[in-house]
Amino acid sequence: MIIDRNVAILMRDGAILRGDVFLPDNAGPFPVLITFGPYGKDVPLREFMPEAWDLLLQRYPEILASSSGKHLVWETPDPEAWIPDGYVVIRVDARGAGKSPGRLDPNSPAEFRDFYDAIEWAGSQPWCNGKVGLTGISYHAAGQWRVASLKPRYLAALLPWQGTYDFYSDRTRQDGIFGSGFVRRWWTRSVLRNQHGNADSPYHDIFTGERTTGPARHTAAELGANRADYVGDILAHPLNDAWYRERTPDLASIDYPTLVVANWGGLALHLRGTIGGYIGIASPEKWLKVQSGSYIHTYLQPKNVALQKRFFDRYLKGKDNGWEKEPRVEVEIRTAHNEVKRIVAGTCWPLPETQWTRWFLDAAGKTLVVAPPSASASTDYQALSAGVTFASAPLAHDTEFAGPVKLKLFVSSSTQDMDIFATLCAFDPEGREITFRAAIEPKSPVSQGWLRVSQRRSDPERSTEYLPFHPHDLCEPLTPDEIYEADIEIWPMSLWLEKGSRLTLTIQGKDFERPGETGPYRGVGWMTHDDPTDRPPALFSGINTLHTGGGRQSWLLLPVLSADHTTS
Repeated sequence: MIIDRNVAILMRDGAILRGDVFLPDNAGPFPVLITFGPYGKDVPLREFMPEAWDLLLQRYPEILASSSGKHLVWETPDPEAWIPDGYVVIRVDARGAGKSPGRLDPNSPAEFRDFYDAIEWAGSQPWCNGKVGLTGISYHAAGQWRVASLKPRYLAALLPWQGTYDFYSDRTRQDGIFGSGFVRRWWTRSVLRNQHGNADSPYHDIFTGERTTGPARHTAAELGANRADYVGDILAHPLNDAWYRERTPDLASIDYPTLVVANWGGLALHLRGTIGGYIGIASPEKWLKVQSGSYIHTYLQPKNVALQKRFFDRYLKGKDNGWEKEPRVEVEIRTAHNEVKRIVAGTCWPLPETQWTRWFLDAAGKTLVVAPPSASASTDYQALSAGVTFASAPLAHDTEFAGPVKLKLFVSSSTQDMDIFATLCAFDPEGREITFRAAIEPKSPVSQGWLRVSQRRSDPERSTEYLPFHPHDLCEPLTPDEIYEADIEIWPMSLWLEKGSRLTLTIQGKDFERPGETGPYRGVGWMTHDDPTDRPPALFSGINTLHTGGGRQSWLLLPVLSADHTTS
């Protein structure tokens, strides 16, 4: 292949961004796959995220069996996997990052305009056939939704691989609660290290061994003046206001062919919004696959690269390869030991054969029961404690779950606000917890949900039986000790449980963690919510109360699958 490094890409305001262009060494023209982001187009994966590189070596040897791995960069396609099949691969450093000078402002309207201009530049090059596809993981997936809503003329297809569209409720504030652990870590470790002109960057260019942030050497004061106050801006906007809305796409305007790949391992960041993006876009040609495993590595697995190529061959090359016969929805059903029980195919999400099943909370016995308890009961818990756990009886038969989960609660607090952290766990017939490897937590629970109760208002026109929609645009403080009804979206789950297994639901006012666990991985990794600016102790460390039974039935709505699904 031919590699053109640090190519100048002209923006509408005259700025120059830098990109690396990987070209087939034969006559074109070719379709283009482009990624655009702040992590560094030439930062080797082994330096940017060494733990991901080590896991690749240990668990995914098939990736390096078909590639040298030299050009692997975080969350982007491997050029060696695409160039032989007649694709151009382009990586662009966002403005202010890596080799691209300017003001660093991730996830902003300015960055999306630059991304648009980069797509238009790529589509107009003589080696391009006029069709540009978007691909990439996480940040490189999330940006696809927003730039696609701007309708670049050369854009022909999208492939967001585990990347939420929702900048408020997923990326920065889990249903109103500031995701301080992720936001601060991401900003300082993933972005600022690679700011253009950062002479202290630890990263080394794949090709030259020099630092990846260009020849400029800016002082700390100059670097600070040349970037947005990302964390400060998020804290300054607690509600889903205009600042957030201009960073979140109008999904209904997106009508390109789209293959969406979500992953059960993306709790608290991408899972819900990736599926939500699929649901919301207007394209009649859209597909959803919900997978297991490490979504960073599954993206690079040869079997999944082959899937991506079939999609792009159809919509960027015009090949009549039967892609349209691909099932519109495929869902991997997880079981113990991070294994996949089976793959369920369907025509839409949620799966059409879903049997919505209510399990009722009974505060008297801390149980999950199938019949609504007639007697009223309540239970108190200190907000910053381990909370209250409700347990089901052992399952009478093997049971399969896949889809959205909803929790209805009646709650009160001794203060004017409360945060709800809801966690679903599973236990096998011997009482051992069944956990899963997630992106940032090796022992993830089945699923989790969050809600700031002062932002409990839901939109009835956008809510469904199984999915509450909270606009998060209004704060309604609580009257202490008054009872309020709250609908909580627990993120989608996938699980096969054998007879005798149990589910538990834990409700608390802080992040879930297992007793006795030490280190950063105690249940939610670093997806934590403990910023005192967002959660002042006087407001969020009171006594919370759950009310059940009688006229205040609290329940968990679970997506039980029927036995007659088409499987593969």
